[in-house]
Amino acid sequence: MSQFALLGKRRFAPFFLTQALGAFNDNAFRYALIGMATFRLGMSSQTLSAYNNIALALFIAPFFLFSASAGQLAERMEKARLIRIVKAMEVAVMCLAAVAFMLASPGMLLAVLFLMGLQSTLFGPIKYSILPQTLHPNELVGGNGLVETGTSLAILLGSVAGNALMAVPHVGPQLASAAVIGVAIAGYLSSRAIPPSPATAPGLRFEWNPFVETWRVLGYSMRNRTVFNAILGISWFWFFGATLTVQLPLYTRNFLGGDASVLTLALALFSIGIGVGSLLCEKLSGGKVEPGLVPLGAAGMTLFGIDLYFTRPHASLVHGQNWWSLLTSSGGWHIALDLTLIGMVSGFYIVPLFALVQARAERSQLSRIIAGTNIINSFFMVLAAGFGIGLLAMGLTVPQLFLVVALLNAGVAVYIFTLVPEFPLRFVDWLLVNTLYRIRREGIDRIPEDGPALLVCNHVAFTDPLIVMACVRRPVRFVMDYRIFQLPLLRPLFRMAGAIPIAGRKEDPALLEAAYDAIDAALAAGEVVCIYPEGGLTKDGEIAPFRSGVERILERRPVPVVPMALRGLWGSVFSRRDNILRRARLPRRFRARIELIVGAPVAPDAADAAVLETRVRELRGDQA
Repeated sequence: MSQFALLGKRRFAPFFLTQALGAFNDNAFRYALIGMATFRLGMSSQTLSAYNNIALALFIAPFFLFSASAGQLAERMEKARLIRIVKAMEVAVMCLAAVAFMLASPGMLLAVLFLMGLQSTLFGPIKYSILPQTLHPNELVGGNGLVETGTSLAILLGSVAGNALMAVPHVGPQLASAAVIGVAIAGYLSSRAIPPSPATAPGLRFEWNPFVETWRVLGYSMRNRTVFNAILGISWFWFFGATLTVQLPLYTRNFLGGDASVLTLALALFSIGIGVGSLLCEKLSGGKVEPGLVPLGAAGMTLFGIDLYFTRPHASLVHGQNWWSLLTSSGGWHIALDLTLIGMVSGFYIVPLFALVQARAERSQLSRIIAGTNIINSFFMVLAAGFGIGLLAMGLTVPQLFLVVALLNAGVAVYIFTLVPEFPLRFVDWLLVNTLYRIRREGIDRIPEDGPALLVCNHVAFTDPLIVMACVRRPVRFVMDYRIFQLPLLRPLFRMAGAIPIAGRKEDPALLEAAYDAIDAALAAGEVVCIYPEGGLTKDGEIAPFRSGVERILERRPVPVVPMALRGLWGSVFSRRDNILRRARLPRRFRARIELIVGAPVAPDAADAAVLETRVRELRGDQA
């Protein structure tokens, strides 16, 4: 099913519209405020920079202070009802915003911005924790992609609308006021169509001390190392994005020499880029949570950030030009392309990280983990505000600030990928498999989403583990021949991937016993283990008799067994039939169409070698 089909489902569409309208309103108000400060109140460059950074700090302060309490509410209450309460609060806040616009009071506008941040804080844990409750596992990436795309487009339209309405002579504040109140009312009405979503922890005791609960939810976030490092990656994205977007008004005015329409163009390109990247995640990942896209996004954020600096490092000699004049000026299209591509690769980076947190966090704690994510995000955004103020005060220009944060991004990415080697490993796997093959997947949802499972599959090519890893949503521990495991250049990668080396009883009985112990420990820890019961690669394309090792594994640890079959791989690249010297056959082997077919799980008491061999043969059919 296409991810766009979700837009026709009541379990997704009203929520999608509600959160998009909320994102629109947040940014309509913020950029109306920025437009007033930049082009109506006549602030100096130094004052404007300080005001924008203070505005960012005030908007995110509630995330830091109240996210823990918001996470508790999202666990205790039925989520659709809580959303309606939050959207009603938004209507009241927007009425105060209208008063602030009419009075043209910078101080009051900042106070309203704080209240908007509070409203967004309450909505944040619901936004991402409701998706795993309403979407199927194979819809999670697509749903997140749509949410991120809708959010990006709403940010774009809201920023354009807020900026444009405030720029209308004489009646700008009145038009901006009417818009934010009207959209808030529309958001409340759409929230009333969201179907009920039960509380995940209705008996949770509410902790009124926000500091105690903050420490507690941070503890929840840290329990799963992969989840916590994904959260750190998300928070770094907000640091990177905040540093970029907060400085855009100053960058467009002083270094691009533009008017309000140039700021609108810059925001539009960045937002469109994020939307496109978010939608492409569904296609590139094959509908599953694919951490391998994260390194691709991180690399792009650094490369295009560096390129943005070198395209326009000095202040503009002209001022007040509109968006078309910028595009037709020297380097204008280059800047536009950089902003778009930074947004696109940011989508590759952020969507898989959010989907990973949703997929692997404990469901009964997800709202509080999302709250913990928002706390860490807000801390990083505060750091971004201080970082921007500090470096600009030291004499760096805005383009130089962009260069510094792009270079820092490379260092942070390497650090995170060192902590979680799954990210770079999945990236290499995704790149290789999608280069060498065209894969059709069937029955992937039959693999349990949590808990231990033993995968059994026919063994056709040296790339079999890469193909399985690229198709299965969960991390998989592969059992492999010790001679392959010990290859000098590949051994570090196999160790990082958690592969388990095994040998025959006559070759190395001690290693064989150690392999069984490692398999049992992995299953006891709730992991997924994949074995190839034939004991080696097929020599003729046919399935060899399954050995009894699977029975010994199940005697020690009875777990569900999931049979799988690879089709179409015989004769492709890296199967035994492959011979690179026979060049005439390479085009047929390269980019071969292959299939991974997953069967229904077999109960451990019914899963012996003969039964599993029969199941795999049935799944493979007459295609080898």
